[in-house]
Amino acid sequence: MTSPERIAEHLVLPGVLTVEEAAETVAGILAVQREDGAIPWFRGHHLDPWDHTEAAMALDAAGEHAAAARAYEWLARHQNSDGSWYAAYHDGEPDQVTDRARESNFVAYIAVGVWHHHLSTGDDAFLDRMWPVVYAAVEFVLGLQQPGGQIGWKREADGTPVDDALLTGSSSIHQALRCALAIAEAREEPQPDWELAAGALGHAIRRHPERFLDKSRYSMDWYYPVLGGAVTGPEAQARIDADWDAFVVPGLGVRCVLPNPWVTGGESCELALALWAMGESDRALEILQSIRHLRAENGMYWTGYVFEGDRAVWPEELTAWTAGSLLLAVAALGGDEATGAVFGGERLPRGLEPDCCG
Repeated sequence: MTSPERIAEHLVLPGVLTVEEAAETVAGILAVQREDGAIPWFRGHHLDPWDHTEAAMALDAAGEHAAAARAYEWLARHQNSDGSWYAAYHDGEPDQVTDRARESNFVAYIAVGVWHHHLSTGDDAFLDRMWPVVYAAVEFVLGLQQPGGQIGWKREADGTPVDDALLTGSSSIHQALRCALAIAEAREEPQPDWELAAGALGHAIRRHPERFLDKSRYSMDWYYPVLGGAVTGPEAQARIDADWDAFVVPGLGVRCVLPNPWVTGGESCELALALWAMGESDRALEILQSIRHLRAENGMYWTGYVFEGDRAVWPEELTAWTAGSLLLAVAALGGDEATGAVFGGERLPRGLEPDCCG
């Protein structure tokens, strides 16, 4: 198990994690990771590129940089020729693809992870190795951008584009594009087309909800425009306050979808990150403290909990990405510079959003 002596102060948070608990959670993610670097949801389940990257970021936040680097090297080795990855691989086996769709937000998220790893380690050689991978991924994603700025959901297995856009997915891509631009700037390889694409996407997220499929029952559509950095300041505050009572269950966490009586760990941790980015650290801490009931004896976290009727943990799975989202939220509140820079917008480009028109 990861030694408590190796756990940084930023992973210790009152009412959320002790140093021993943080060590258990980090060890739990490492136990899921395969020798080749793949991080499935849990052993025997599938790997998707977004959650794989989220878990790798948590390892970097915990100082497990070699393990995180192996996760990104897995992505580099198994990138498709068009810059994408498939949506699901059984247990992280690259030859056992279980979903051949290529989802735009899954593909884009590598830029967030690579930038976070670079900020965590200062490893310029890593950035050089990963630049072609990030570049190809971004180009694939922007091939799905619509005239209104939103990003189409995916390409089907046969290559057919699905032009319908998801607000949560596009908001995640907004964050990824800004990280990709930060990588390009660090390498002194400006990408003006990416800047225009990010600006158009941010404008669509803030000003044109009609350009996205209506998934407003889902909490992710509520907070992701804030988490992805497209909605900030007073607009972010108003957005979060408007639906707080609908989605937040005091003492238990955040609902996944209305009206279902089901709170989930991942959504709760992501809301905490969004709140922290808004400067609402107290409310972020309360959310993280409220999901203590999802912590299992081995230091991992249950996906969710049904809080009415036959109350129960559901589904009965302990996912690496849920534990990863918890560690990232704690790291941000705890002052980890790399995690704060990625989710707080520091060292990411600003002024890209053309709100004057359209």
